[in-house]
Amino acid sequence: MRVRFGVFEADLRLGQLTKSGKRVRLQEQPFRVLALLLERPGELVTRAELHSKLWPQTIVDFDHGVNKAVSKIRDALGDSAENPRFVETIPGRGYRFLADVSPVEAPAPASGAPAPPTAAPTPDTPANSIPPLAAAPSPQVRPRRVWWVTAGLALLLVVAIAIILTRRASPPRLHSLVVLPFQNLSNDASQEFFADGMTDELITHLGQISALRVISRTSAMSYKATPKSLTDIARELNVEAVVEGSVLRAGDRVRITAQLIRVPADEHIWAHSYEGDIRDTLSLQRDVASAIVQQIGTTLTQPEMRALSSSRPVVPEAYEAYLKGRYFWNKRTRDGLNKSIEQFDYAIEMDPTYSPAYSGLADAYALSGDWEYGILSPQDASAKSQAAASKAVSLDDSSAQAHTSLALSLDLYGWDWDAAEKEYERALQLNPGYATAHQWYAWHLLVTGRTNEGLVELRTAYSLDPLSLIISADLADALCIAHRLDESVKQSQRTLEFDPNFALGHYQLGQAYEQQAQHERAIAEFEKAIASGGHADSFDANLAYSLAVSGHEQEANTILANMLARNEHNPAAQSNIALIYVGLGDPDQALAWLGKAYESRFNPSILLRPTFDSLRSDARFQALRRRMGLPAAAPR
Repeated sequence: MRVRFGVFEADLRLGQLTKSGKRVRLQEQPFRVLALLLERPGELVTRAELHSKLWPQTIVDFDHGVNKAVSKIRDALGDSAENPRFVETIPGRGYRFLADVSPVEAPAPASGAPAPPTAAPTPDTPANSIPPLAAAPSPQVRPRRVWWVTAGLALLLVVAIAIILTRRASPPRLHSLVVLPFQNLSNDASQEFFADGMTDELITHLGQISALRVISRTSAMSYKATPKSLTDIARELNVEAVVEGSVLRAGDRVRITAQLIRVPADEHIWAHSYEGDIRDTLSLQRDVASAIVQQIGTTLTQPEMRALSSSRPVVPEAYEAYLKGRYFWNKRTRDGLNKSIEQFDYAIEMDPTYSPAYSGLADAYALSGDWEYGILSPQDASAKSQAAASKAVSLDDSSAQAHTSLALSLDLYGWDWDAAEKEYERALQLNPGYATAHQWYAWHLLVTGRTNEGLVELRTAYSLDPLSLIISADLADALCIAHRLDESVKQSQRTLEFDPNFALGHYQLGQAYEQQAQHERAIAEFEKAIASGGHADSFDANLAYSLAVSGHEQEANTILANMLARNEHNPAAQSNIALIYVGLGDPDQALAWLGKAYESRFNPSILLRPTFDSLRSDARFQALRRRMGLPAAAPR
């Protein structure tokens, strides 16, 4: 059997791969993996299946074997793990073949050779299959050859038309889409958050489907009111379809209109309107998601079917407050976090059983105690974040968002690495398209010493949310931690192309420049970060570090004095104070301040920064990591 995908053909019987007719070398085991994926295009092929079918008796490292096989497949196809066109990795689960696969017909008879007749379909022959070939005519019937040829060609034409009509009647098989920001038709600018919330919720519903790559909220929102064509948007995001829609709210009534468009053909596949009471908003959203799933030809698992069919009424005031809370939380600023906490608290007051509000509150508290924001002490943030996240999970154990919130809190402040990992795995099982879960799980892996796995998770998050500034900046940060400095610089430059005033983008670029000993460039980037984002402790500390190691110790000491004066009100600054002492060449003071940070339950991800490399061989530094349940020295 031969199949075609793109410019490639694979002979599954002979084990041969060709590209535009030219042979492509691929070893036997990688080809067997490819063949298994080609037999089930668009479906998840689990690692367990690969193990049982292709490596049943192996006594070697299976994980290494399958990873190497997939890598060789990608090399042969010119594919990319970060932006796959053919083979997509489903982290922790397996692989999926993305491209359309079609059978290749047998070659036509050579010129001058008698054309075999075709047999009419029998009741046992499927309408869309080519009839079996009959035996070649004997010399006695050769005078009727022209009649047989004509009849055969006519019959083949009828069958071909039937196949085309059947394919047109069936829904197209799509593997990726973006939900563009829904338009607010309420003639009330204050209702923009409501339209944005509809977009966000539909993305969440569709993201639960493992066979579908759904672009995440941040990237989708960047196209709000864009003049770009759907074709351009689809090309930039590497998707096959676009969902557009609008929301009209009038009092307690809401109408959601949505349409599914295949690109670049600009083919309108489906459109429909749904109207109901605002209390039934979640049910309307699930109806939209279910209709889209039916149209794209995706096969759902039982858990996915249950997730799309379940819904509950929502208290309008609670739902509005939750949407506003997420709106402010997504700003990732001190003021935005404070406002989000107010809105989440109000949502809980309106409906104490509404799980998403507790999840949002947990996320806001978690970030508020982090060293990048320093709104709350780590102890306060820890207690409040874990309490809210635990409540969210208890109210809805099927919520990927709730499990991700709990995992983050356990990571940042609880240092319960095993429990956090289980929560991340549960979240990704419930919603494999949740980019934030991949992003935060990546940091869990980085902190616990699994740098390469962390980079894979961050790249997955980046493919789901390619225009997210925070995920792009995090990827640059992780590349710097991995000492892949040139890649880190390029990633930060990509981030700043989207927003030249993004403070974290300048901060990450400054870190990479500093590790390249480009001190003046680093100082300039940290100053830009401060100009755009204010005097965050992490910005000030890294500026002071660069000043200190480049001979400007007096200026570094001035920044240090200011941070010491603020320490009583902001214990989250302690680890950053330690970083300045490293730059000043005082390891004893640096370790003493890290000890204080330990007592305050600081976020240990700061210890990954290359600026702490000079302390890694110190027994006191290693003992600190062991007390936190981490490897004595993170791999470099």
